[in-house]
Amino acid sequence: MSPRGIPIGRIFGISIDLDYSWFLIVGLLAWMLAVSYYPAEFKGWSPAEYWLVGAATALMLFVSVLIHELAHSLMAKRYGLAVPRITLFLFGGVAQIAAEPPSAVAEFWIALVGPVTSLALAAAFWSARPLLGASQPLFAVVEYLAKLNLVLAVFNLIPGFPLDGGRVLRAFVWCFTGSYLRATTTAALTGRFFGFLFIFIGVWQALSSNLIGGMWIAFIGWFLESAAGSQLQHEVLKNLLGSHKVRDAMQRNFVQAPSQVSLQDLVDQFILPSNVSYVILTTFDAAAGMATLAEIQAVPRDEWAATPARAVMTPLEKLETTEPDAVLWSAFEKMGRDGVNQLPVLEGGQVVGVLSREDVVHYLSLLQTLAA
Repeated sequence: MSPRGIPIGRIFGISIDLDYSWFLIVGLLAWMLAVSYYPAEFKGWSPAEYWLVGAATALMLFVSVLIHELAHSLMAKRYGLAVPRITLFLFGGVAQIAAEPPSAVAEFWIALVGPVTSLALAAAFWSARPLLGASQPLFAVVEYLAKLNLVLAVFNLIPGFPLDGGRVLRAFVWCFTGSYLRATTTAALTGRFFGFLFIFIGVWQALSSNLIGGMWIAFIGWFLESAAGSQLQHEVLKNLLGSHKVRDAMQRNFVQAPSQVSLQDLVDQFILPSNVSYVILTTFDAAAGMATLAEIQAVPRDEWAATPARAVMTPLEKLETTEPDAVLWSAFEKMGRDGVNQLPVLEGGQVVGVLSREDVVHYLSLLQTLAA
């Protein structure tokens, strides 16, 4: 398992993950279709048929979402952007694109291809209805999927970040102003507006008569507002770091210890006195790898005295690393993307520093203080 969810395979070199919330929404959707929608629309089926068709529809909806996200991903790869994974979760899916688009044109096509794909799926499912008229359950599934894909396309075209329509808006503003920051701020503020609008509509619906539907609309609005707000904060921090380099924030006086010392000595003589959560381990005075508190804690405490530090060490060649002249923001994003808390900084094959999340946050605090 990955920290982001459950990996289920790879398509076009892109890892496909299921977030744990995916199981909740698939179950809820299957239940809603089996006990409410299909019994109202199609009479005379057995309970097993309602549940089977409901479950199949829920799964096929997420296949449609996956195809939507694959369209984004393949277009991004066409523009030279890496796409490590696609994650399916509570609100559908998200493609993790490793870098910002190189131009407004690239942003436009990467964003637009998703809704266009959903519209194509809606048309394909709708066109398949006459072919499946002899089988009412199959007819019901493709009809519902046609409607849902149409809704997915239209909803994603709302011009507010993080929806595809918001990214299309960002592409237009970026093209006409030449400022990626201004374009992103505009799209994020628009996204927050639509988020608050959905929350208002949802609360009004819930207080009127449609409690469940209203709560769901409000929940979607909360998600939109939260995501747009996070993007605004993301851009403020990115702009603040600007062109600062890793060497500006990294720790040069990092703690080192021989890899042959026991874990007990590593903790008592190096970690506790220095108040650190990681140590660079050396072999013959050359950096060999890193040991962290998490790796040490995985060993039973009564075995620390007899266990050498190198037994829990992650070798240097297997660690995510960076360079002194790398852009600090890119290194910070890399830590978040790869789920690591620190990056050894290599120059000429030698460790010359360590950059941790705390180092970046402290450096950001200094920049904010100076800017104020």
